[in-house]
Formats: sequence, C-alpha cells, structure tokens
Amino acid sequence: MGAKSGAALVAVFLLLLLSPAVFSLSNDRLIRVGLKKKKLDQLNRVTGQRYSEERGTLGGIERKYSFHGYNGDYEDTDIVSLKNYMDAQYYGEIGIGTPSQKFTVIFDTGSSNLWVPSSKCYFSIACYLHSKYKSSESSTYKKNGKSADIHYGSGAISGFFSQDNVKVGDLVVKKQEFIEATKEPGITFLAAKFDGILGLGFQEISVGKAVPVWYNMVDQDLVPEPVFSFWLNRNTKGEEGGELVFGGVDSSHYKGEHTYVPVTQKGYWQFDMGDVLIDGETTGFCSGGCSAIADSGTSLLAGPTTVITQINHAIGASGVVSQECKMVVGQYGKTILEMLLAEAQPQKICSQMGFCTFDGTRGVRMGIESVVDEHEHKSSGGLRDGMCTVCEMAVVWMQNQLRKNQTEEQILDYVNQLCDRLPSPMGESVVDCGDLASLPSVSFTIGGRVFDLAPEEYVLQVGEGLAAQCVSGFIALDVAPPRGPLWILGDVFMGRYHTVFDYGNMQVGFAEAA
Repeated sequence: MGAKSGAALVAVFLLLLLSPAVFSLSNDRLIRVGLKKKKLDQLNRVTGQRYSEERGTLGGIERKYSFHGYNGDYEDTDIVSLKNYMDAQYYGEIGIGTPSQKFTVIFDTGSSNLWVPSSKCYFSIACYLHSKYKSSESSTYKKNGKSADIHYGSGAISGFFSQDNVKVGDLVVKKQEFIEATKEPGITFLAAKFDGILGLGFQEISVGKAVPVWYNMVDQDLVPEPVFSFWLNRNTKGEEGGELVFGGVDSSHYKGEHTYVPVTQKGYWQFDMGDVLIDGETTGFCSGGCSAIADSGTSLLAGPTTVITQINHAIGASGVVSQECKMVVGQYGKTILEMLLAEAQPQKICSQMGFCTFDGTRGVRMGIESVVDEHEHKSSGGLRDGMCTVCEMAVVWMQNQLRKNQTEEQILDYVNQLCDRLPSPMGESVVDCGDLASLPSVSFTIGGRVFDLAPEEYVLQVGEGLAAQCVSGFIALDVAPPRGPLWILGDVFMGRYHTVFDYGNMQVGFAEAA
C-alpha cells in the first residue's frame, strides 16, 4: 500500500504455462487459516471512503504509484483466508513476535513493506483502536531503530524499523524487518478493519530497501515453489472472503487454464495488456498496447481517463461535468476534426493549436488531474493544464469515432456526452442499480485472451433495498509515458479472475475464478 499512481500496462504478450506438477495441489494438503468476514452496510461505506483517500479503494489512487524512481512438500504450502470488507478490503491475520502477537493486515501486491501499529504510538487515535506491537513482550525482537515514512494520497504513516519473527499461516519467517508505525493519519485508519499492511510487491519499491516478507519466505525455504496466488470471493453473503495461497495454487479456486504474461518491470507486478473492449467493440486506446499491474490492495479498476470516461458513458455512470471539456469541444471540436481528416499527426494536434507544450514526439497523453483538481501537472518535459488535457482526450475520442464513419454532428454530440461523464475528483461514478441487466460487458485483452467483466462484476452495490446505491468499479488514473498509459487491475478484476504471482518465472497468470 505504498505511494500511489500505477505502472505500465500493454503490448505483445508471451504466454508461459507453468508446470501442472507445481501448481496442482489438493485441498487436504493445504494449510488454511479461517477468518470472519465483515458484513457490508451503509455506515461502513463511510469507512471505505475515508480509507480510499489513502489507498485508492474508491478514489485518490494516483499517489500510490509515483514513478519518480524506486526510493519440496505440498504440506508446506500455506493458505491464508481473507476477509471481504465491502468488496473493497481483503485482509487476513498474521502474527509477529514470540509468543505471536496477532494483527490483521491487507495483503497488498502493490507495495512491499510490512507495517503494524507500535505500542510506542501515543498521539494517533487510530493506534488506540487497533492491535499494537509490543517489542518488550517478544523474545525474538531485535532493535533496528531506522526511521521510516510511507506516504499515501492524503497523509502518511511514520515510525521506525524493527526486526522479529513473522507468522503467516503456519509458516514462521525469521528475522523479518518491518515498520512499527508511531503515527497514523487519524481519519484514514481510525475505523479501518485492518491493523496494517503486508506488501507482496518487489524490493525495488520497498521503503528503506527492507527485504519483503515474501522474499524471506522463499530464501528460508518455507514454500515449495516461489509462487503465491489470490482467490477473492466477491459474494458478500458468502462465509469466506477468499484465500491467499503461498507456495502454489489450489486447483479448486479456478476453472480451465491460466493465461500467463511476463513481468515487464519489477517493482509492481507489471505486465503488458492489449485492447480494452466495451460490449465487444474496441475503445481504440490500447489496441497498440498498454501496461498494467495486478494489485490486490486496490479495490476498483483504474485506467486512463479517456477510456474510463468512454466506459462510464456506456454504462450510464454519472460523474462531474467538466466545463473545460465542453468549452474545448464547443469552440475547437470542428477544427480538431478537420485536422484529423487532413491526416495531421494526432499527437501533435493539441500543441499545434497552442493547448499543450511538448516536443510532439510522444503519444497522446491523457490526464484528468488538472481538469478536476485544477493543479499544475508536469509530464514529459511539458507544462500541462486543463485545456491541454481535454484537448488530448477529445483527439482520441474523435479519432475513434472517425474510424466508425460517424458524421461530424454525431461525433461532436458523442464527445459532448463523454464530457458529461468525466469522473468526480474522488473518482466515483454512480450507476442506476435498476439498469444492471441491460449494461454492456467490459473486456480486457491479456496474453492474447479476452477477459470479460459482466455488470454485476464491475458494479459495487452498497446497502440494501431502497437505500442501495451502485458505484462504477472503474476510476480514472493517468500515468504519463514512458511508464504509462497504465491500468491497475484491482479487486474488481481479481475477484473475477484467479491470479497467480509467479516469482520464480517472473510472470502473472489469470484464470476464471471458481
């Protein structure tokens, strides 16, 4: 759960199938830790929204992914059951110290550090409402003392490093470096259903370069194979929240075969992704390739604003109207169309019109931040503002409609409708719960295979009866080239598709969840 803003997702894919002997594990040979699941209600939605400001469960996602640089026997296979909170937080139990002190943590493939509240946390109310690590009560504790800070969307946790044994399921990881948090943002963690975070990303993004728990599991020969996998139960009425399997894959968690794609850049579990489809039709954005990461710590599914706006328009989700967008379309829409018809280079149109300042050598870059937040955003050496952002989005939208031989009037009307669908600053877009049966599927191409999401899988329902509210599972996130465009396939996607993180072969696999 580190600082946020996603990794690169797309291109041509290499399909690598892992050995069935490695991953075909029977249930009676797996170690399970049963955990309870928190029931969803309207009151808890507030908690989810507060939490989302930091972690991106319902918004505020951009700060996590900042790319300025990265500051033998099946009986040994371990399974950690997961709680399902709001279809937004999946967390399980670990132990730290000797004797073991219990904590609930988010198992987060989008970060790499382990942190829990410290008994030395005196001035953060959140610490008083969660389990706290007491080094004085552990015979295996070893002092470190190096300071540590992890920054999130609207705050940070801070503390210091310590060393102790960490128990995950029945596995005991010895001499694990972790962070004792002595300060937590009050609102963010005050009512959270978890105590801390256990990162399952690569050491390249570990704060303080601490060796991740997963690395030590492998190095200490605690797992038969350097593989872990997630099954997330999206049935909020079910008893189980899901399972995290260390050392292999439980064959009862998926159907068919996994499609594997190589990790393209270590840090996050990043891979190449292809076209994004709405009801089987291309959106025209990722047909040339995008980058993606599989992130168990992000609840929704994040992608470039241009495509997310098209998706939310197609599913009838309503967001915040962008006046800048409508102004650009109203005053300059015809000019943009004429330039496209004259076969002008799409990536240079907005700079030629004076909206953007950059050298014109990169692809069209979409960014909603400056539109809704009105803060200055810099990328690729060029100064950006809201007008540049919406101009670039309009170019992509119009270009896609021209391929469908739409008339000028139809294109401008369509783009104006997309302006109405621009998401709110928090990223949320609301859908009419009564329309779910008529909504289109949204699909993602990975490793040459199309992965579909049905409406009931990409829409989150909060509350019951007349008080029910449906929220789009798609939120906008823009990452500039060369790291972007980027998609973050969070729990909305991982709930539908069982996900394998193959550390040994540096690849990620997806199969239909059972």
